[in-house]
Amino acid sequence: MKILMLNYEFPPIGGGAAPVTRELCRQLACEGHAVDVVTMHFRGLPRYEETDGFRIWRTPAIRKRPNICHTHEMVSFLLGAMPRATRLVRENRYDVIHCHFIIPTGPLGWMLSRRFRIPLLITCHGSDVPGYNPDRFGLTHRLIGPAWRFLVRRCQMLVSPSQSLADLIHRHQPNLAVRVIPNGIIESPVVPNQKDKTIVLCSRLLPRKGFQHALAAVHDLDLGWQVEVIGDGPYRGDLERIAAGSKTPVRFHGWLDQRDPRFAELYARGAIFVFPSESENFPSVLLEAMRAGMAIIASNAGGCPEVVGDAAMLVAPGDVEKIRKRIIELAGSSELRRRLGEAALARVQQFGWPTVAGQYVRCYQEIVEKGLHKKVTPP
Repeated sequence: MKILMLNYEFPPIGGGAAPVTRELCRQLACEGHAVDVVTMHFRGLPRYEETDGFRIWRTPAIRKRPNICHTHEMVSFLLGAMPRATRLVRENRYDVIHCHFIIPTGPLGWMLSRRFRIPLLITCHGSDVPGYNPDRFGLTHRLIGPAWRFLVRRCQMLVSPSQSLADLIHRHQPNLAVRVIPNGIIESPVVPNQKDKTIVLCSRLLPRKGFQHALAAVHDLDLGWQVEVIGDGPYRGDLERIAAGSKTPVRFHGWLDQRDPRFAELYARGAIFVFPSESENFPSVLLEAMRAGMAIIASNAGGCPEVVGDAAMLVAPGDVEKIRKRIIELAGSSELRRRLGEAALARVQQFGWPTVAGQYVRCYQEIVEKGLHKKVTPP
């Protein structure tokens, strides 16, 4: 099949959906499908490249940081990507347009789909769903509500990586059909290694990620362990102030690309992974922590339980005392850490990309067979 893949974020920029898109493209190309990617340009990245059997076009856009993209920067991607994407569709007879994110990428996918009569599949990733990330996009979603409902009703298939996110979509569009396909484990050089007395936190640094609660939990603990924080974002300054004077030393590494040797080393040596987020779709950082064989403490919110299953300790978001109790428990028992690490390594095997990509290919085939005659969900 010929597939046009659209995502405003693609490695080395972006959050969890960026490497998910890359790995899906890589697997599809490996299976013989032709894949073209249109994404956002950033600084010194090549405007065009071929890698792992697929092609990438990076189109003009304004963006200041690799890990955070603001609304006006997203709009610049739509304006810059339209000419290139239109040219590609004219030159190639694509079977499917696969768009990542309802907003901002969805309007581009829909316009191309409608103009050239190509079936459209949209994968949502969390921040593009109203109510998922109100601290950053609450106002935006209120303003674009009608456009959001228009898009989700008119694509030929909408995919969610988790049931929890699908349930959130149904709060806004109850009768909408949503297919659930989990994200796959992202290709990386991380290999479980001899574990040090280190606690790893990794994500964009936003209040809803709950890192402030993890840092508060260890602030007065003298365990002989070290906390390693990977990531950057607008909340970093607040987290550094919370960590000041902590009896458990805290080190901030900033944003690291997943192919950075420092990233691989921190995950490989990390013994405990803490992810107390208030709201998640299908967090790839948990998959990575599982593959690294870490003992995991995760939030029971959103899609986190769907990722870790029984291979982690779950805590309620914001429950500092429970996080502290679980950290003390794990720090004091190498046997418990070993058991959870082995459970994580076993569970992560079910998220291999051949399986995930196979589910997407079946979706592509389904919407191609149906064409553009999908019944539109009534408002």
